[in-house]
Formats: sequence, structure tokens, C-alpha cells
Amino acid sequence: MSEALKGPDGALRCPWALSTEDYVTYHDQEWGRPVHGDDALYERLCLEAFQSGLSWITILRRREGFRTAFAGFKITEVATFTDADKERLLADPGIIRNRAKIEATVANARVLADWSPGELDELIWSYAPDHASRPAPKTLADVPAVTDESTALSKALKKRGIRFVGPTTAYALMQACGLVDDHLADCVARGH
Repeated sequence: MSEALKGPDGALRCPWALSTEDYVTYHDQEWGRPVHGDDALYERLCLEAFQSGLSWITILRRREGFRTAFAGFKITEVATFTDADKERLLADPGIIRNRAKIEATVANARVLADWSPGELDELIWSYAPDHASRPAPKTLADVPAVTDESTALSKALKKRGIRFVGPTTAYALMQACGLVDDHLADCVARGH
């Protein structure tokens, strides 16, 4: 039996998506859909790191503030941020003002700026499991928080100098960017 619930339009959705309109939109239009491009993946990686210890809705509602504060998450621009920029970020109420996460965001951009174009995209997507080998989850209990692939991705990113990307954060990134499809079996967004 599926735990998918009827949304405001009558369509079945993952239960977590129904608490706010922000979640419905994010669930239906973004979560689980393939994301490619180094800057786009860097943004998702940063936002997942900022989310650690917080609810996703907190990050989602501040996403535009994050984009403004971090130069649209353009790796080459964030890599040039100075100590003065970090202090500016610590005073910015439009983002989560966590020094360690801000430091990691800038440090990660500096690491990634030295990579070849497409290298982050290629690395992350190399850890996508075969969708055919993963049954569609019927309940939220069927959705893992960590997998062998997310653990391996976390280790690979850390080995290359990327910070704030443990196995749980790596799996959330995989879910958000469509490497895995964890929409419930009866969810209207499954397979999009």
C-alpha cells in the first residue's frame, strides 16, 4: 500500500510535499529531475550543505537570497570571494549565517575552479545507480537516507577537497538532482 497522498488538485504525491505550496511546487517541478552543469550542481551541493541540521523549507524559502549572496553560484565568481565577502555573508539575513558552511562554500568553489569544465558533472553522475535495479519506494520507510553510492560519492568528493558533503548530504544531492528517483510509486511526479 502506498503512502502517497492526494494533493490540492487530487493528484497523488509524496506526503512530505503537501505541507506548503512551496513544497508542492518544488516537488512537482524540481526534486528528482536531472540536473546537469557544474554551476547548477555546485548550487545544489551548497544548498544541501546549508540544509544540514535544518528543514529543507528553510533553505527553499531563502534560495533567492543564497543565489544573490553567492553570485548565482557561479563557481569562478565564488572562488574569488575574499575575507570581506565572507564577513558580508555572515551579516546577510537572506541566507543561513553559519561561518563553517560559508567557509566551505567558498573553499569548495576554489577547489572546483581548478577542475576542467564538466568535471563536477561527470564525477557526480558517475555515481548514479541503475534505475532499473531500484524498485520504486511504496512508503517513506522505503526511502534510504544513505546508500552505498552516496557513501562512495561523499568519499570521492572529500578526496578531491570538497567539504561539508557526508554520505547523507550526498544522498540528498542525488535525490534532488535526479540521480535517483525517490518519488513514491504512486506519486504523480515519479519518472519525470
